[in-house]
Amino acid sequence: MIELGSLDEQTREMIESVIAIVVEYGVDIVGAITLLIIGWMIAGWVRRGVRHALDRIPRMDETLKPFLAKLVWYLIMIFVLVAVLNQFGVQTTSLIAVLGAAGLAIGLALQGTLANVASGVMLLFLRPFNLGDYVDAGGIAGTVVEIGLFNTEIKINIGLCLIVPNSTIWTSPITNYSRNSTRRFDIPVGISYDDDVDGALTLLEGLLDGDDRVLKDPERLVKVKELGDSAVIINLRAWTKSGDYWATVWDLNKATVIDLQAAGYSIPFPQREVHIVSGGDS
Repeated sequence: MIELGSLDEQTREMIESVIAIVVEYGVDIVGAITLLIIGWMIAGWVRRGVRHALDRIPRMDETLKPFLAKLVWYLIMIFVLVAVLNQFGVQTTSLIAVLGAAGLAIGLALQGTLANVASGVMLLFLRPFNLGDYVDAGGIAGTVVEIGLFNTEIKINIGLCLIVPNSTIWTSPITNYSRNSTRRFDIPVGISYDDDVDGALTLLEGLLDGDDRVLKDPERLVKVKELGDSAVIINLRAWTKSGDYWATVWDLNKATVIDLQAAGYSIPFPQREVHIVSGGDS
């Protein structure tokens, strides 16, 4: 064992300074390490608890669960680190102010990206649409393929995949054509003013009755919608299952033309008469 009396003056003073520091800050160091370990354990428990709680939410997206759980872990660890620094007498008020200013600067620099992330979280949490839904968001229509934190992938009608920033979708009106199990269709049909309107109404009502995809409830309506310039416009209004919508509308369009023509009805089209008047010699 080395005795302090056998060392030179400079070495002895250095050792005495180290001993004094250990004695003075030893309790704080042990307390800080203990606080850090306990904070780490609590953050882990809370993170797992949040994840289990989110797993019990039926519509919660799998992408959002680890993101929110990790976010809670980071928030707890930030408070733990501030408490550890405060244990050593560090003025954490100034540190928090600096971190806040840095966070504000980063937020301003990445406001577009952060807006996409915030919008992605809202889309994943509130679920205005699900994968496979056909939607129209701000004029962008198609089938939802993937919902991410930054972008949403939509397969548009021509078969291409469109990557749309989440903020664009979230800030636009969203029409979800797949959300409801049923959907209404309206098919306008024009007949000549010389045709039998009541007979046409009966024929078209029978056309709807003969299609099993057309629902009986809500009530079907076949009414004269308007008197056009060259035709009497009859409207077929009924409901069908959302998955049968387009096939039902296309088939009824075809059957309407065939049945009306077979019954002797004419389907007029806009016509214009042009009268040429020859002027006299000037």
